Amino acid sequence: MLGFHGRRYLITGVLNEDSIAWHTARALQEAGAEVLLTGFGRARRITEKAASVLPGPAEVLELDVTRPEDFARLVEELEQRWGGVDGVLHAVAAAPQTALSGHFLTTPPEAAGTALHTAAVSLHSLATALAPLLSAGGRRGSVVGLDFDATGAWAGYDWMGVSKAALGAVCRYLAMYLGPSGIRVNLVAAGPVETVAGQAISTFDRIADRWQAEAPLGWDRTDPAVVVGPVLFLLSDLAVTVSGEILHADGGMHAVRMGTGPAFAEGGPA
Repeated sequence: MLGFHGRRYLITGVLNEDSIAWHTARALQEAGAEVLLTGFGRARRITEKAASVLPGPAEVLELDVTRPEDFARLVEELEQRWGGVDGVLHAVAAAPQTALSGHFLTTPPEAAGTALHTAAVSLHSLATALAPLLSAGGRRGSVVGLDFDATGAWAGYDWMGVSKAALGAVCRYLAMYLGPSGIRVNLVAAGPVETVAGQAISTFDRIADRWQAEAPLGWDRTDPAVVVGPVLFLLSDLAVTVSGEILHADGGMHAVRMGTGPAFAEGGPA
C-alpha cells in the first residue's frame, strides 16, 4: 500500500546507525526504493560508514545546508542520476553550545542565527532547490522534516526550540507555495531519542525521563525506529492529500499536560 518500489528518495541527516534518518533509509530500501544520503566535511566519512551497512550500500553526496553552492551541485547530481526525486527527508539541525543548555539569555545573535539557519531555513533551501525534481514527470513529491514539539518551552532546548517553532512556520509556507506543483511538505514531531543531536542538550535526560514516565502510550528513548512509520506514511501516496501538517510521533505526550504519571496512579483523578 505504501508503494515505494522503484521510487527514489534523498535522505539527509544520517550520522550513524542510531539516527532516525538511517532507520528511514533502511526501511525505504527494504520496501524497494532507491536512496541516496547526504553528508559534509569530515563527518561525511561517518555517514559513509553508516551507509555501508544499509541493506543496500548507499552513496553519500556532499551537502552542507548553509552553503548555497552545495544545493546547486546536489541538484545537478540528482538530475544526472535520477531525473526526478519522489521524496526527501530533512533531518538536519545544529546549534552552537552558546545557544543551548541554559544559555538562552546570553546567546550571541550569530549563534542564534546559526541554529535558525541550520534547523529551519535549510528546509526552505532544500525544498525549493529540489522542487523541479519533486514535480518532474508528473511526480507529486513529498518533503518530510523531523521536528520536536515547539508549542511550549523546554528547559535547555533554548534556541533550538525557537528554531523548531520556525521550522513549523517554514513548513506551512512551503506547503502553501509548493502545493500548486503537487509537492507536499510535512513534519514529524518525534519524542526525545538518544541520538548525537540529543546528546548536545544538557537537559536531555530530564526531558526523556519525563517522556518515559508520563507519555500516555509510553516511550522508548533508545529506539529511533519507532518514528519511521509516520515518516514513511508522509512520504507515501497514502498521504497524498496531507500537507502543512505536523504529525506527532511522541507516545501522545503533546496531547497532555500532566501526563499519566504518579498523579493518576491510584485510579485516576477525582
